[in-house]
Amino acid sequence: MPSRRAPAPLDTAGKASRHAGARRPWLALVVLMLPVLLVSVDNTVLAFAVPQLSAQLQPTSAQLLWIVDVYPLILAALLVPMGSAADRFGRRRMLLIGGAGFAIVSAAAAFSPNAGFLIVARAGMAVFGATLMPATLSLIRNIFTDGKKRRLAIAIWAAGFSAGAALGPIVGGFLLGHFGWGSIFLMAVPILLLFLALAPLVLPESKNPEPGRLDLVSVGLIALTMGPIVFGITEFATGGGALFSLSFVGLGLGFGAVFIHRQLRLTVPLLDVSLFTNRVFRGSVVINLLSVFSLVGFIFFVTQDLQLVMGMSPMSAALVLVPGLAATVAAGLLVVPIVNRVRPAIVVSANFALAASGYALVAFTDTTPGLIMIAFVVLGIGIGAGETVSNDLILSNAPAHQAGSASAISETAYEVGAVLGTAIIGGLLTAHFRNALEIPRGIADPSGADTLGGAIALAEELGGATGARLLENAQDAFASGAVLTAGIGTLLMVGAAVFGAISLREAEV
Repeated sequence: MPSRRAPAPLDTAGKASRHAGARRPWLALVVLMLPVLLVSVDNTVLAFAVPQLSAQLQPTSAQLLWIVDVYPLILAALLVPMGSAADRFGRRRMLLIGGAGFAIVSAAAAFSPNAGFLIVARAGMAVFGATLMPATLSLIRNIFTDGKKRRLAIAIWAAGFSAGAALGPIVGGFLLGHFGWGSIFLMAVPILLLFLALAPLVLPESKNPEPGRLDLVSVGLIALTMGPIVFGITEFATGGGALFSLSFVGLGLGFGAVFIHRQLRLTVPLLDVSLFTNRVFRGSVVINLLSVFSLVGFIFFVTQDLQLVMGMSPMSAALVLVPGLAATVAAGLLVVPIVNRVRPAIVVSANFALAASGYALVAFTDTTPGLIMIAFVVLGIGIGAGETVSNDLILSNAPAHQAGSASAISETAYEVGAVLGTAIIGGLLTAHFRNALEIPRGIADPSGADTLGGAIALAEELGGATGARLLENAQDAFASGAVLTAGIGTLLMVGAAVFGAISLREAEV
């Protein structure tokens, strides 16, 4: 894995600041892991709150998808520009601003009075969250000047994502079992208060002395590319007209083409798109995206299936998924010696075949908590190993002086995968549920029943035979939708396995 440019020019802070990081580098790493773990936990914990959110806030199907999607969407759009801002204004400074803002907006999200307010709050969390991840990695590279220690620190930083994902279900299950859904947002406050207290003491300040001009037009083009694409997919999945929905997708792709053209013409581009001329790099980015797509899409529907169809408590549902998330972490570590002996194309293809098997277990068998546990372990092994290999190939196939751009692209692919996993898998499930649900006679206003959580809340409100029929119909519609989306997920992962074998056939570790 190539290192970035020499650390000396990156650190333009005073000697005292540099010495603080040099004296206590591992303590600095521990402090930097606090926001990393928090952002990673946030990617999985929200799925467990969807049933309670649906019952209390009664969002529409489109609002429910946007509650989940708006955070990774905005995060992905702002990772690159916020990384550039940290280079210019100071990485520690941006971390402190992001941590303070994230804590404040998280507290506001916990007391959201309606779905619209929560969507706005989640968007605000994403804005501040985007300042955290690029700055943490840049500071790690700056603090650890020894190559071996730096590689170990970066490996620990990367493992923080998987560890946070594994903690998400446990933390979410415990909080939702004892408190309301708002507690999953409030948990960020004490963690970030600890971070804000320790960061000024142990983290050095650093910035790029020659960062180049921040191109605001490029920043806008990133948002104009991603926003319409995800909006179009979400609209199509929730009943929007095909022409209307696809026009937004086309609009986003058009802005994406303009963005690429602009980057190729700029002397100092916001994102160095020339990296994509490397076939292995290009394929690894897509594989990174597909890995997260698979993981997030699976978690989105099985968390609801376990709680709302099988009747499990949030904590019990979390325990079903913990072995799979632990397998994701373990596979990411254990694949390193394997990929030294086996070609990356073979390893990645085999991993996606495992992910396909996990989806297939749900699609073609009678689902039970035990079977979902096994399916997620199988899928987790494949995704954890695939993520490690793809991230290593992304960095190792970029020139040393472009490692910063490569890291930003890798992180952006992660968030885009999270967006699309929810938008496509969740959207297909929502569309099927809406079309398959049979509304019993005698219900005057069934508008609140366009999600499973909303249908269950309406059934409890109605009570009696009508409520019981609505509950049974809603659970049956969701269960059949889960089977359908798992089948589609199986086909997508088979396609990913073939893509990995072709795109990485020239890859070497």
